[in-house]
Amino acid sequence: MGFFSKIKETLVGKSAKQNDKYVAGLDKSNSSFSSKINELAARYREIDDDYFEELENILIMSDVGVNMVMTIVDEIKKEVRLQNIKDPKEINEIIIDKMFVIYANDSYMTTKINYDDEDLTVILMIGVNGAGKTTTIAKLAHMMLNEGKTVMVAAGDTFRAGAIDQLDVWAKRLGIECVKGKEGGDPSSVVFDALKRAKEQKVDVLICDTAGRLQNKVNLMNELEKMNRIIKRVVPQGPQETLLVIDATTGQNGVSQAQEFSKITDITGLVLTKMDGTAKGGIVLSIKDALNIPVKFVGLGEQMDDLQEFDLEQYIYGLCKGLLEK
Repeated sequence: MGFFSKIKETLVGKSAKQNDKYVAGLDKSNSSFSSKINELAARYREIDDDYFEELENILIMSDVGVNMVMTIVDEIKKEVRLQNIKDPKEINEIIIDKMFVIYANDSYMTTKINYDDEDLTVILMIGVNGAGKTTTIAKLAHMMLNEGKTVMVAAGDTFRAGAIDQLDVWAKRLGIECVKGKEGGDPSSVVFDALKRAKEQKVDVLICDTAGRLQNKVNLMNELEKMNRIIKRVVPQGPQETLLVIDATTGQNGVSQAQEFSKITDITGLVLTKMDGTAKGGIVLSIKDALNIPVKFVGLGEQMDDLQEFDLEQYIYGLCKGLLEK
């Protein structure tokens, strides 16, 4: 039984609320992707090389990476030959199956936060300015508070005007402490102060904001290395998570950002924000192909509970819903 056949069975076991969030959050991506595939099927009476060339273009324009597009289309071609399929209207099931299988294949798929039950859990948040890092920190903190954990945040982005105040406002709304320093000050000293306070108060989780951009890549690398050294001095196993926040609407630029940050520091997971704002949902597949780092969370809206654990089945369903209905 393929993914196409199993998906409805699987989704029955998940909450309707979660299903609805994925469907609503990926509505733009689904409408764009599904309509293009269905329009393609309507234009061709039978599957041929031209059909596959257009299918490749649709996948590339949906932000699926070029290498992964070639792999997906090659697998679809094999299956079409194996099943002797001629009618393009019968190919939707295979497209969905191959997208699912190729993402899941040889992939480190965990979406869970690596909490330390014996010590403070430190989460380092990285990403360029404008990706939604500060809002994501607030949403993560909200999620953890709902899980019964105590949370503190550190305003380690001391270089961007307003970043400290922005995080402090979120912290006040959530009723948690925000450790901060002066704008333009040393971000590592802010993190050190936050580590001490979090340990003293026996807080479960410390989430640290970081600068999205310094004068150059070397400075950014040095600053992150310094933060990591300070964290390990206080919490030897920390940071337990280094999460890279990427704006999904930036498409292939987001993939490039992920590649650059992965050269600077060890990334344990990705958070894709603004998934509800893009018509190109293929970035999840593209990032997997480029880096093989797990997507742990996706932002599917503006509300505090719209940050969701990444769920491959929900994602493929949300992206391809218009194909499933044909």
